[in-house]
Amino acid sequence: MDRSSRSRSRRLAPFVAVAAAAALTLAGCSSSSGGKKAEESGSGASAGKADTPRMTVALVTHAPAGDTFWDIVRKGAEAAAAKDNIKLIYSHDPNAGTQANLVQNAIDQKVDGIAVTLAKPDALKDVVGKAGAAKIPVVGLNSGVSDWKKLGLLEFFGQDETVAGEAFGARLNEVGAKKAVCVIHEQGNIGLTQRCDGVKKTFSGTTETLYVNGADMPSVKSTITAKLKQDSSIDHVVTLGAPIALTATQSVGDAGSKAKVATFDLNKQLSGAIKQGTVEFAVDQQPYLQGYLAIDSLWLYKNNGNYSGGGEQPVLTGPAFVDKSNVDQIAQFAEKGTR
Repeated sequence: MDRSSRSRSRRLAPFVAVAAAAALTLAGCSSSSGGKKAEESGSGASAGKADTPRMTVALVTHAPAGDTFWDIVRKGAEAAAAKDNIKLIYSHDPNAGTQANLVQNAIDQKVDGIAVTLAKPDALKDVVGKAGAAKIPVVGLNSGVSDWKKLGLLEFFGQDETVAGEAFGARLNEVGAKKAVCVIHEQGNIGLTQRCDGVKKTFSGTTETLYVNGADMPSVKSTITAKLKQDSSIDHVVTLGAPIALTATQSVGDAGSKAKVATFDLNKQLSGAIKQGTVEFAVDQQPYLQGYLAIDSLWLYKNNGNYSGGGEQPVLTGPAFVDKSNVDQIAQFAEKGTR
């Protein structure tokens, strides 16, 4: 590690909690969503396969259609399921009411465990309680770090979005930013709000919030373009997802702006943009790890009574910064669709 990397690690130390997991070898697995290239199968070293009785586990997320981030979460979950002799049932919907119905469907199927995201925790509270009443263990991942214990979940795997936002704001200070616009692409998503709030807390410059419809990329592009044309003093566009970041780079060009784009979350295309310099840096919450650990934790709970974090603390998978200094190392895994 060079001097600048060591310095960066020391600067980030206050923001990153280290959580130890028990000897997990992450084995890649191809997505069953269809249409994926062979090289994106995420194959890796075999971790062996459990000979324990077959389990059925439901993974229910708030993923919208076509978001590559969730393909990575799913690949991690599938890798753990393959290793642990688990039948994985995956379902998703960005509408919180529909997501709650999907959890109810899992309960009705009498699954052995449920892993769920809590982007809108109030909408999931009742159905998670029903799972508990049915003696089905439930763990959280990705969204809901502030609410998982209140809802009675066993464990949580993900990123503390407030901590990640604060780290992001500190990084903006380091690169000399003065005015940033934080783009929220899904209103009501508590995790996205926490990210922007965290940025505002530590960023010494000015921050504005811009709401866009993440389900309509042409609208995202035109809204960000209009904002940059309206205010030429904006020097950084902060996005909260890789697809939004890639669209924002187009907006910067269309607006004739000198603003730089920095983002939360990573995928193959985003790592390429960092290499090219069109995106300055990204915060990676390691979605593959979230999916893997959530499913594996349910196997460990059933077969050995384990609680990661002791049932008291979340297992944090981020924030980890990716920029030109380390993107080459990470890109090899992003190419497989696992980072």
